[in-house]
Amino acid sequence: MKRRDFLSKGSLGAIAAAAVVPLGMNAAPDHKEVKADDLGDRKKDNWTDLGTAKKRIPQRKITKNFDVCVIGGGAAGICAAVAAARNGAKVGFVQDRQVLGGNASSEIRVHLNGVNHLKDGLPERETGIIEELLLHNRFENPQESYPVFDHVMYDFVVREPNIDLMLGTQAVEAKMSGSKIKAARCWQGITETEIMIHAPIFIDCSGDGLLAATAGAEYRTGREASSEFGEKYAPKVADGWQMGASILMSSIDMGKPMPYTPPSYAIKYEAEKAHPKRYIKGFEEGIWWIEVGSEHDIIGEHEIIRHKLMGYLHGVWDYIKNSGKHPEATNFALDWVGTLAGRRESRRFIGDYILSETDMTQHKHFEDAIGFGGWSLDEHNPGGIENLSEPPSYFHEHFSEIYEVPFRSLYSKNISNLMFAGRNVSQTHIALSSSRIMATCALMGQAAGTAGAICAKKGVKPRDIYQKYIKDLQENLLRDDVFIPKRFANDSLDLAKKASVIFASSTLSGDAKFLTDGVSRDLKDEPHHWQSNGLNAELQLEWENPIEISKVEIKCDTNVKRNIMMRKDKRNDKIYTNTIPVEMMKSLALEARVNGSWMPLGTIDNNRTRLIKFNFNSVKTTAIRVKLKETYGAKNAKLFEIRCYA
Repeated sequence: MKRRDFLSKGSLGAIAAAAVVPLGMNAAPDHKEVKADDLGDRKKDNWTDLGTAKKRIPQRKITKNFDVCVIGGGAAGICAAVAAARNGAKVGFVQDRQVLGGNASSEIRVHLNGVNHLKDGLPERETGIIEELLLHNRFENPQESYPVFDHVMYDFVVREPNIDLMLGTQAVEAKMSGSKIKAARCWQGITETEIMIHAPIFIDCSGDGLLAATAGAEYRTGREASSEFGEKYAPKVADGWQMGASILMSSIDMGKPMPYTPPSYAIKYEAEKAHPKRYIKGFEEGIWWIEVGSEHDIIGEHEIIRHKLMGYLHGVWDYIKNSGKHPEATNFALDWVGTLAGRRESRRFIGDYILSETDMTQHKHFEDAIGFGGWSLDEHNPGGIENLSEPPSYFHEHFSEIYEVPFRSLYSKNISNLMFAGRNVSQTHIALSSSRIMATCALMGQAAGTAGAICAKKGVKPRDIYQKYIKDLQENLLRDDVFIPKRFANDSLDLAKKASVIFASSTLSGDAKFLTDGVSRDLKDEPHHWQSNGLNAELQLEWENPIEISKVEIKCDTNVKRNIMMRKDKRNDKIYTNTIPVEMMKSLALEARVNGSWMPLGTIDNNRTRLIKFNFNSVKTTAIRVKLKETYGAKNAKLFEIRCYA
């Protein structure tokens, strides 16, 4: 399909043409080129401050210094910033919108999907920071409001003392020193301020990757030829097509007939030409296939695409309301319509490894794996709604098990201190069709943020992490509750592994000894848990010789075979819940045996996370005892791991 065919739709061709024709096209320019360095220069301001009765010059240039700078506040960026901060780094966190969440925010309202289901119909849900965020939303936002979710994400970030969050701020230029980013030049429009951020490590999680692009990081757009990576679902000849952006809407039953008149910019929906898989159902939650792609510069064409999308959305709604084909919509009215398009694809930066379709479908094992994915190969058709005869997505292949994501796809091949996480990582177009899902991106973010903190601490570059410290990174991620396929935890500092015996007051399934086997979830038919037979229950670890401990960390059950993200339809069934997982521990206590007597070390009465941490003054002990009192509804306690540290 030719791009010119798309631009001829409606009046958009004229709009595109008008956009590039200056009004005084025959007049010689009478202005000088505006220098970029003038962005924050306000010397020409003619300001009288009546409060001081003096002339003043606004101060609109700021310099900040951090250990790690994270660009982009979607799921990947949130997890990168929080991971780096929790691992000791001072983090500058830059987000161009006034809300966090990216495509999951109230501005766009895409479900924060992950490995929602494999071929067996069950999820393999992500844990770590992204699960913690989704659980935080379950506690704070039971009404499942998207605007409230914005504030939940904001709270999740700003409560971290090591994060300096800058909203409404875009990183517009990388200042370079050779192949290294020296600083990120940022513009905060709402305060009219230029912010220069210096850091040894930069992580671009912005999706489009403007900072990385201005740094000179190698990237590509479009679809690879099938021969380049041996990809079954890639086209025979490479082309420039990128999956499109979408605008969503929601509607509400008003209990009475609701008329609808389309706006002037609506574009008629030609239903008779549409592929039968362009289903119109569940329109209360929006229609995801109202989408427009690009064969060339999807970023530069954004405003043309946005205008089209708004027109197509109203055209589809006009069809639903006024064609007579959907009488069930008689009482429905639009109650929210997006204006910010959610983009699926643009730049893909080149790392030391390019993740491909075959890596996923053949389940390649990577020694530097840092996370996983498993959403289907969900490649949307090139033209989106402008290619009506094709299905909106091809769903080439579903996975029977999760695939691995390598760390080498998360750092730049040619910019020494640059990492990325999210849809802009080093991968092919077909691989992106699966890995672009937000919870998968979040795992990349946690890995990049953790690696960034290690880089800052050790004074090394991301490539050094792969070459020298990959086991350190993996052990750190596993401790922080990221699941890495085929990678068992083996932390030499974990004293629980040195216990002479571990036993429980009762056992319904699994075995208490599994809690130190290095695997924090059950694998197919292979158990890695211990489950009590009723509550109250106790778990005890014994050491032959006294040890000094000050930390105990427990991973409890949250049922990773059931999705917990917020959905517009409030779905609650076998594979989705819209409540707090009943399996999660709510109340528990920890004791240590000191000089033959049990002494309390801590009590948690309203636990809100799968990873439960007890921190206390160091004690010398020969045994600890965990007293499991209450879950959020389940009859038994179920744990997957226990760790102890000095």
